[in-house]
Amino acid sequence: MNQDHIRNFCIIAHVDHGKSTLADRLLEVTGSLRRKDAGQEQVLDSMDLERERGITIKAKAVALNYHFEGQDYLLNLIDTPGHVDFAYEVARSLRACEGALLLVDASQGVEAQTIANSQLAQELGLELIPVINKIDLPHARPVEVADEIEHNLLLEKERCRPISAKQGIGVDAVLAAIVKEIPPPRGRLDAPLRALLFDAEFDDYRGVIAHLRIVDGVLRKRDVIKMIEAKAEYEVLEIGRFRPHMEPCAELRAGEVGYLIANVKSLEDIRIGDTVTAKGAVVGVDVQPLPGYREPLHMVYCGIYPTANKDFEALRKALQKLQLNDASFSFSPETSDALGFGFRCGFLGLLHMEIVQERLERHSGLDIVQTSPTVTYEVVRNDDSVLLLSNPAELPDPTEIKEMREPIVRLRMVVPIDTLGAMLKLAIDRHGRLQGQEHVSATRVLLTFEIPLAEIIFDFFDKMKSITRGYGTMDYEFIGHREAPLIKLRILVGGDEVDALSIIVHREEAESRGRQMLLKLREEIPRHMFEVALQAAINGKIVARESIKALSKHVTAKCYGGDVTRKRKLLEKQKEGKKRMKMVGNVEIPQKAFLAVLQVER
Repeated sequence: MNQDHIRNFCIIAHVDHGKSTLADRLLEVTGSLRRKDAGQEQVLDSMDLERERGITIKAKAVALNYHFEGQDYLLNLIDTPGHVDFAYEVARSLRACEGALLLVDASQGVEAQTIANSQLAQELGLELIPVINKIDLPHARPVEVADEIEHNLLLEKERCRPISAKQGIGVDAVLAAIVKEIPPPRGRLDAPLRALLFDAEFDDYRGVIAHLRIVDGVLRKRDVIKMIEAKAEYEVLEIGRFRPHMEPCAELRAGEVGYLIANVKSLEDIRIGDTVTAKGAVVGVDVQPLPGYREPLHMVYCGIYPTANKDFEALRKALQKLQLNDASFSFSPETSDALGFGFRCGFLGLLHMEIVQERLERHSGLDIVQTSPTVTYEVVRNDDSVLLLSNPAELPDPTEIKEMREPIVRLRMVVPIDTLGAMLKLAIDRHGRLQGQEHVSATRVLLTFEIPLAEIIFDFFDKMKSITRGYGTMDYEFIGHREAPLIKLRILVGGDEVDALSIIVHREEAESRGRQMLLKLREEIPRHMFEVALQAAINGKIVARESIKALSKHVTAKCYGGDVTRKRKLLEKQKEGKKRMKMVGNVEIPQKAFLAVLQVER
């Protein structure tokens, strides 16, 4: 199709603003839904977890045929996730488009992630079309929301399209705006092939299915292609478009979006954001790599262990299968003195970790133990070498450390004005530095902080929702590592260090955190036949201690008479038995005890 009749766009929005519902209506209006799918909601959200949680986890693409003012147009919609953890996927999708629909809820207004996504789209030079959704709700306020969009996002309120994606109101006007306002692609058909690989999925029978946006040139079946970053060559077995199901075609031309199957057996051979070109093209001479390629940045790590050692290989296979459909998830083997053999896993964020854990338990049926999440620290040794540390158990000896740096994020929060004081206190107590304060509307304010990532990944969101009565929203982006007075807090159970419970904390908080953790562990670890000592230590110094009392047996109950020395003899015998048991006994630590450290009040 002529490039002038092609439009590549995506939908960006805050969580739960109706993005998937609008995608459904666009599919219906353009006749892209099969009859058997017509009654199904969230067509592009194919995962069970996406439907249950009401969020988009995996980006999807679909080609729509649209007839407008006597012309046929090809509209390529690339759906994007809405949660902050998947901002990496949003950025990839935006690079494959020329424009975006900025969707805002008519009742909730501009949220923290609305601002973040719109700024990202504007930085990439995309044409933004503001759309106000859910105008059919009784408490909708489209006029005020249009003012918020103009004030905060610098988009004229006259351009806002009021719609109801659920009722189908105003969808035709949105399609017309896509054709009129979003510019067509400007690739060269006669140039060497250049295509952006913006996503991939794994099929058990066909291997890796790569999602492509053709920037220059033409891609045909049986062509031999080269992945520039992966340095790999493949023969094209099939190409096609998503409608929304895969539909083979003869060729994909500059400006079009589709899929590629080339007998790739592992997602590790595909690098998302890579540039695809023809086999003989010389990089730097014939073709220039497309901008934007970067490795996924793992923000959160945790250990995953099988409860039974015999399940180690089964867990490895389950993780490998899961990784085939999620290139942003990583894992590597590790060993824990307390938990045995397991894997250290990296995630984009805490929600990503929850999703992976739930998919793992559903699909593998294994009983697993998950350690508390940690972030990635930078450790500068005395010889100025820098060590990236994701597991506190691997921290070098304190005498070898010159300084430690923690990951810092830029945190944006949109909160009601009457909760401003409490939210400022919450963020400052978590070592946050206020960078800006701006009124989004007459009743809400935007706060911008620089804050350590470790301070917000556990319970910060829950506390913010509690303080703001559910009306607060947040978004964050990683900005780098910064030096901080950090120290390793070790937890000892029965005199033995449990590496899976060790954490890295700010020095001034170490003692109080240690005491609170021990109180939690005392509640979770069951009593044994001998007394169990719980200790928190810093650099070899014990800073807190709690004890789990032994289960006692009334050994003198049978002594109904006689001299008192008889009772003393039985008690001494019991005392010696408990002492011997303590020497050879093992303390059983349940799974919930490892998660108890997350529930420590800050």
